[in-house]
Amino acid sequence: MPFAKKPQVFSAKINELTLGTGDKATTLGGQNVFNLYAFDAPIANRPKLGIDVSDDPEQPSEGLKEFYAGCDTLAARAKKAAELENVDFVCIRFDLADPNGANKSVEDCVADAKAVAEVVDKPIVVAGCKNTDKDSDLFAKVSEALQGKNILVLSAKEEDYKAVAAGAGMAYGQKVGAESAVDINLAKQLNVLITQMGVSGQNIAMNIGSAAAGYGFEYVVSTLERVKAAALSQNDNTLQMPIITPVGIETWGVKESTAPEEENPGWGSAEERGIDMEVETATACLAYGSDAVILKHPASIDTLARLVAALM
Repeated sequence: MPFAKKPQVFSAKINELTLGTGDKATTLGGQNVFNLYAFDAPIANRPKLGIDVSDDPEQPSEGLKEFYAGCDTLAARAKKAAELENVDFVCIRFDLADPNGANKSVEDCVADAKAVAEVVDKPIVVAGCKNTDKDSDLFAKVSEALQGKNILVLSAKEEDYKAVAAGAGMAYGQKVGAESAVDINLAKQLNVLITQMGVSGQNIAMNIGSAAAGYGFEYVVSTLERVKAAALSQNDNTLQMPIITPVGIETWGVKESTAPEEENPGWGSAEERGIDMEVETATACLAYGSDAVILKHPASIDTLARLVAALM
């Protein structure tokens, strides 16, 4: 008896969210099948790949130091990163704004963001320093400076969603990233709270949490899977926002990526280990629910681009 495949296509679908403007704009989401299930139904918008560029010139690997050699400013590094063929958007991260670190001023961050916008024609995602008070001010000021660029700010959290939603989403019409802590109920609650503020669900992307493979990562993929299943099979419109996952910031900070070769000769090349960790983590994220991942290494981006092209 021949096998008759039954496609798993849902009446519900993930919201489409467009970042950037003009012919370089990119759209996340829009599918009515599970991630990468192109064998069930056509997927209009393939998963998107972003590159993470920090205002901190220090790089986590020799390969990245070589790639950004001569790029002495955030704008120069962002321009170099945006020129990569398989990069869909650039995520600029203001690590130096951390009050417990360099405490770079919001005004200097805004100047950097404007300089990036002048030399980068691809969509821009803005990530802060993970200090709630500083990021709230930073996101509002950068959103004002880049009004009309259709950027996404990462992230509005439970602690500061009111300030971020009002300052970025409502005042200046930017897209809002809702960041929760690897829990479907927390993700849903935050989406509800942000929409109650007046931000349309069509203008929200979710970051449900992230981790490097092997570091509590099973909670990340299970949450991704549960969110996507609820969005599609249960038609839960509070979870139908596309998911964007910062991968590089997690994977390039673990020992498998940072341990010197001379300390662990059996582990092989530190550069290759970091790339492998980034690729493995990002692949799992895309398979289980992420509509976009943010990576650091050009080799990782090229590998993921080939993977997505082969599956789509």
